[in-house]
Amino acid sequence: MAAVRALVASRLRAASAFAPLHASTPRAALHGSAPRPGARVALVLSGCGVYDGTELHEASAVLVHLSRGGAKVQIFAPDIPQMHVVDHTKGQPSESETRNVLTESARIARGKITDLARLSAADHDAAIFPGGFGAAKNLSTFAADGKDCRVHGDVERVLKEFHAAGKPIGLCCIAPVLAAKVLHGVEVTVGHEQEEGGRWPYAGTAEAIKALGAKHCVKGVTEAHVDQKNKVVTTPAFMCETELHHIHDGIGAMVKKVLELCRK
Repeated sequence: MAAVRALVASRLRAASAFAPLHASTPRAALHGSAPRPGARVALVLSGCGVYDGTELHEASAVLVHLSRGGAKVQIFAPDIPQMHVVDHTKGQPSESETRNVLTESARIARGKITDLARLSAADHDAAIFPGGFGAAKNLSTFAADGKDCRVHGDVERVLKEFHAAGKPIGLCCIAPVLAAKVLHGVEVTVGHEQEEGGRWPYAGTAEAIKALGAKHCVKGVTEAHVDQKNKVVTTPAFMCETELHHIHDGIGAMVKKVLELCRK
């Protein structure tokens, strides 16, 4: 046993001789450092389903890119009735149904959702609004009233709070109309300004944005526009008829810019 103890002791002494060398390596320093806290991002939903709520692929893409960027996300939606319920197999309103925006949004949030009335810019570093017709039907009346639309009271409050605090706001697809209505003179994009044979079927939205007093900037589907002055980041998403991975890439560009602005 004495021989075994002597062998173990000698090996421990030999290993300790190399300890300073290992501790000084960049890898050791990296693992020894405290983790940098991620941005706190509020994600605002408008229901569940492209025709009467949040576009699910857009919400999912935002969440994936925020996760990859190390952000801490809290999801919100207003506790209000939907404008109407659309049968997504037919693309037609279902006259006999009523649904709640908060309850439907909880499907995307996997149940972890908070009433939008409780969202405060003081608790978050950024806010992001995915698209889907819910942004134009439930978060505002843009779908019915165009440039004469009204924005839901808590949505308007949240946009103004984040803007006043100098905190970034991300919006995609049709959601930039919310910023165009509330933040006068803001720069946004919903893609191209011509339909181009059906590739940009909602191109007319660009003219409505100009009528709201905002500046429209032409961008491709994989790009994001950054209004540096107002810290508003937008991307076209499903305003363009294209492959899903292009939508995902454009939303990734938007999320990346939002997180970069959080660090400035």
